[in-house]
Amino acid sequence: MSIHIRFAEPGDRAGWEVLWRGYQAFYETDLGDGEDALWARLMSATGEGPYALVAVDDERDGRLVGLAHYLYHATTWSDAPRCYLNDLFTAADTRGMGVGRALIEAVYEKADAHGAGQVYWLTQQSNKTARKLYDRIGQLTEFIKYVR
Repeated sequence: MSIHIRFAEPGDRAGWEVLWRGYQAFYETDLGDGEDALWARLMSATGEGPYALVAVDDERDGRLVGLAHYLYHATTWSDAPRCYLNDLFTAADTRGMGVGRALIEAVYEKADAHGAGQVYWLTQQSNKTARKLYDRIGQLTEFIKYVR
């Protein structure tokens, strides 16, 4: 597999939708019909974002095989902003082939260029396949997430 990572472009909408819906199915959720609004935000991202990166398979006629959405935010703990990797998903038939790693490393590069002091993300405890990768390229913390 030969992939490259780039920002999503307007012509990527159909391929992005397949991945976005696959991501929601993976987490057994339905975020409703806000795709148009999300796509518009991703296509016009400035400042804090959110931004969209896609993994493109050069050997499959440019098929999109992964996505990463990320954003920046201020923190009280540092003058440097933080980078939150909000969504990461790879096509099922490409898992274990380096797509997820390439997307995370691309987010790291973007965060470094932006001056972010940290990149972080969340996953479910049960997401064992992804956590094997995350344990190699990130540091597991002891924080527990609460939501309202």
